[in-house]
Amino acid sequence: MNMPSLEGKRIGFGITGSHTTYHKVFPQIKRLMDEKAVVIPIVSNTVRTTDTKMGKAKDHIDTIEKLTGRRVISTIPEAEPLGPKEPLDCMVIAPLTGNSLSKLANAFSDSPVLFTAKSTMRNQKPIILGISTNDALGLNGVNLMKLMASKYMYFIPYGQDNPLNKPNSMISNMDYLIDTVKAALKNKQLQPIIIPYTDKNVLE
Repeated sequence: MNMPSLEGKRIGFGITGSHTTYHKVFPQIKRLMDEKAVVIPIVSNTVRTTDTKMGKAKDHIDTIEKLTGRRVISTIPEAEPLGPKEPLDCMVIAPLTGNSLSKLANAFSDSPVLFTAKSTMRNQKPIILGISTNDALGLNGVNLMKLMASKYMYFIPYGQDNPLNKPNSMISNMDYLIDTVKAALKNKQLQPIIIPYTDKNVLE
């Protein structure tokens, strides 16, 4: 498949509260910037306010703003223009926690990230999801499958990150974020979707 250029593409980048996954996601933001995309960062309230052993919220926000050269969008009123006034070409949500996954699957829009996703779907543009949830093969599995079957939803390939100790946990391999975005812009899903988590053999 001939992959499109990302130069000048307006890409919303939604980040939710899977703090242990940020170190895998931030390099992908840099890669999008290197491809000359216009990356618009949107964060959930958890990202904006929660300090953890993985780092302070302020430091995460500072990193995101330095990478994108833009102030993060962290409220629903700030996200509103990304609907009809300043539409996106696509939106990435990575990491997407199980909590936000379940809300997205059931049409909740009570955070800036989910609100922007709803606006992007209304504009009939693709949503690229990078999951990070301990419950993908548990109770949240029904929500994951609902999104898998939904229009405009495309998944960064994912697999079990720790099948012995966390058998219900699945995480997207963020190394495939760029390829998934490019495929989604052509209304294609990068394949295979479900992979061994460390497998590099991902085909279109």
